[in-house]
Amino acid sequence: MKSSRADGTAVPVWSVGELAERFGLATHVLRYWEDEGLLTPDRDGGGRRRYGSEDLARVAIIVRNKAAGMSLGQIRVLLDSEAAGRHTVLEEHLADLERRMRDMEQSRAMTRHALECQAHDITTCPNFRSAVQDLIDGAEVPGRRLA
Repeated sequence: MKSSRADGTAVPVWSVGELAERFGLATHVLRYWEDEGLLTPDRDGGGRRRYGSEDLARVAIIVRNKAAGMSLGQIRVLLDSEAAGRHTVLEEHLADLERRMRDMEQSRAMTRHALECQAHDITTCPNFRSAVQDLIDGAEVPGRRLA
């Protein structure tokens, strides 16, 4: 659906269904994000949501950052340049991403080794076991949150 600017040029406008489909989301997800203050779509004369290009960008930012492990609360801070503690929240998320990337790289190396290892039981392979020795010795488990 299109709308027009005062100068007559077309402005792209999407319904909730069109925008949800574009991102592979259920419509209730967009409504929930609106309830959470992440989106503020315009309304037409009938009260139906109408999403513009700014909303499109916000949804893309939300989708990308949720995929990266950000919570909606963190995303709300990301989208609000005036949010209190914004830098702290973003620095914490960056540190979490860096830790997860290290964990993923280690998992990739372990998987490659398992594919090439002559030992059929990887738990008996000294090289494979060395990759998890820190956990065997009682190191903090990656991704586990302590209460």
